[in-house]
Parts: sequence; C-alpha cells; structure tokens
Amino acid sequence: MSDQEQIYIHYSGKVQGVGFRQTTKTWAKELGLTGWVKNLKDGRVEIIAEGDSSKLDQLQRMLKEQFEGYIVKTDVRRQKAQGKFQDFTIV
Repeated sequence: MSDQEQIYIHYSGKVQGVGFRQTTKTWAKELGLTGWVKNLKDGRVEIIAEGDSSKLDQLQRMLKEQFEGYIVKTDVRRQKAQGKFQDFTIV
C-alpha cells in the first residue's frame, strides 16, 4: 500500500477561466483525494491535495495532459498527509 501524502502545487500560465478548478475537483474526487483548489490573485492556481501518493501522481499527469499549452510552470512540494480534509472543494 502506498503512503498517504499531501501535495501542494502552484500552476502558472493561462490556468484561470479554462475550467481548471472544476476539472481538478472532479478528478480529485474520482481519485479519492481530499483538499482544495483555488485561483490566486496573481493568475496562478493553487492546489492542496491529500491521499495515496500514486493517486496524487495520477492527478498531476491528468492535469498536465488536459491543460497542455495552458500550464507554463508547475511548482510542487510534497509532505506527509495531515489528515485535516474531509472532501475536495473549490475555494
């Protein structure tokens, strides 16, 4: 069984106004992840998600493929899951 992790991601590029948050929420829920996604005032999208490390990797791959050409830069940090989220939401 894989470890439970928390992933903290900032996506830069044309990631607002293209369905990025809704797509992230839908896929995160399908993968059984918890956390949230939100737009930042500087144009980036921020994600904090927790769950199985392989599912977090899968979410990143799915987003990269879906929004290829929109994502210019991705900053990622990982740590042990905190277990403080009940669901995955758009903030």
